[in-house]
This record gives sequence, structure tokens and C-alpha cells, in this order.
Amino acid sequence: MRIFYTVYKDKIGQSVTDEFFRLSWTHYCELIKIKDGVKRRYFEKYVISENLSVRDLKRQMYSLHYERLLMSKDRKALIGYERRGNIPSKTEELIKDLYILEFLDLDERKTYTEKEIETRILDDLQKFLLELGQGFSFVARQKRFTIDNDHFYIDLLFYNIHLKCYVVIELKTSKFRHEDAGQINFYLNYVKRELNKEGDNEPIGIILCTEKNKVQAEYAAAGMSNKMFVSKYKLYLPSKEELEREVRRLL
Repeated sequence: MRIFYTVYKDKIGQSVTDEFFRLSWTHYCELIKIKDGVKRRYFEKYVISENLSVRDLKRQMYSLHYERLLMSKDRKALIGYERRGNIPSKTEELIKDLYILEFLDLDERKTYTEKEIETRILDDLQKFLLELGQGFSFVARQKRFTIDNDHFYIDLLFYNIHLKCYVVIELKTSKFRHEDAGQINFYLNYVKRELNKEGDNEPIGIILCTEKNKVQAEYAAAGMSNKMFVSKYKLYLPSKEELEREVRRLL
């Protein structure tokens, strides 16, 4: 109670209609553990905008959600993002360098097919949307289209209401390869020509893979007009040592 008072004394006594009262006491028990004021305000707004349970808040806090967001933005940009209510205004604010999929409850040591991971994602779509970020809505799984009697399948197709664009996600159970960029670029061209409606922005592609080489990814995407990103995913939450190592790297 003392810590709560020292952190939120300026807000105590405000009108009950204020957003301060939209969070539960158990939410605040987690939020007061965050020492950085900017980071705490970010999570306050994030909880409200996404209607997070305490369990989901803890997951986002301890899976380095905020720190991974910092990877693609400097602190000044992040503060601007937070002041806009955590709503992205450009693609770079949306993409994470690392996605944590521990909620799929898959053993990291085993080998899974892309279809198995897709199925588990759709079984818990709400948590996957939360991990993706703000404003995502699900469109299709294995979206099929046909060109010259050849069938092609987009693993996962989403739409982002803030950026007003389709988001194509390709799942890979291996390290990123340069030919993956050509594949998703092909899909993006199809979405742009056949699915985009008036007012839609150009689609975005995300290749989710187990490992990536930054230079190789840059070379593979060079010269392509479509926006595409290569991100890693993990099937488990980072260990304490990994968290400490990641924080040291960011600092």
C-alpha cells in the first residue's frame, strides 16, 4: 500500500470516471513493480486498450514485450507512441524482432511442422493477436489463390485497422533462407493486386522463423518494393539469464 501511494499519489482523489479507476487492484500490484515511469505508463494504457487480464499483463511484462518494442524504436519515438495511446502510425512501430509463443505450450526441443504450429496458433488466436500487437484482425488461414492452374497458399492473413493494410505471415520451422523473401514478395504482390480495396495501404509481409541472419535478410529484401520483415520466434519464455543478457544488450 505504501509503494502504491508513492507511485500513484498524484492520481489518488481523482474522479471515478478517470481511467485510473479502470484497472483493478491486482493490476496495480503488478504495475507498481515497474520502476521506470515511462514503461509503467505504457503498460497502464496497454492494459486498458487491450483489456488485459492480470495474467496476460504479467506475461507481456515478463516476456520482454516493452524491451522488444524498444528494439525497433528509440526512446523518444516510444514516448510519442505511448502518448498516442500505443496506436502505431507506421509499420516499424508494429513489427517486433522477436515473438514469444510460449502460450502454444509446445516443447522447444521437439520438431514441429508449419501446419502444427498454425493449428496451435488458431487454437489460441486471442493470445497470438495480443503478441502481434495493436489493431490486428484475423482474415484467413492457408488463403488459397490460383494462377495458371497452380495453387498457392498464404499461411496466415491478417488485417491491421490502424495501418489500414493486410499483413501476410509466413511461418518457417527453420532458419531464414533468401528464397523465403521471394516467396512472401510473390504473395504480397497478389494481395496488393487482388485483395486491396480503395483506401487500403500496401500490404506488409512478416516471415516468422527460428533463426535469422540480419545481413542475409537485408540482402534478400534489397530491391523489392514491398515491405517485408524477418522476425524470430521462440516457443518458450526467456530464462532469467536470457532476460538479463537481453537487457544488458539493450542498455
